[in-house]
Amino acid sequence: MSEPQPRGAERDLYRDTWVRYLGYANEVGEAFRSLVPAAVVWLSYGVASSYVLADAIDKGKKAGEVPSPEAGRSARVTVAVVDTFVWQALASVAIPGFTINRVCAASLYVLGTATRWPLAVRKWSTTVLGLLTIPVIIHPIDRSVDFLLDSSLRKLYPSVGKPSSS
Repeated sequence: MSEPQPRGAERDLYRDTWVRYLGYANEVGEAFRSLVPAAVVWLSYGVASSYVLADAIDKGKKAGEVPSPEAGRSARVTVAVVDTFVWQALASVAIPGFTINRVCAASLYVLGTATRWPLAVRKWSTTVLGLLTIPVIIHPIDRSVDFLLDSSLRKLYPSVGKPSSS
């Protein structure tokens, strides 16, 4: 999850609780792609995307609650929503979903050419590999998206609205 919160710090529902795992729904869907109908995989993307949108709205509301002049408030809310949405869309949905999809597709192909295992065994092996890959990719992807946004989008923010970090 996240780093431990200092005593008295507010817990973030979307980053510090079980709700964070909803952002990984699409990776689980991708891991099971070979075993379930495509609609189930798309549903998993719907769950993860809803999580991303809810987190962005939550961060925008929290940024709007900080007392400040109206012009500064508007910029801070906009930056909070955009930064959270882009970060979460990349780090929770797009990049990990693509990564798990390719790991599973490659493993299914390799198992099909390198073994004589029955198709059901190959599909379940691919699913297990995909699920085991999820915890391995989370932190490198998160850090890479931080670097990407720090090097690009976050340079465009007005100083009044800069987020501390995702």
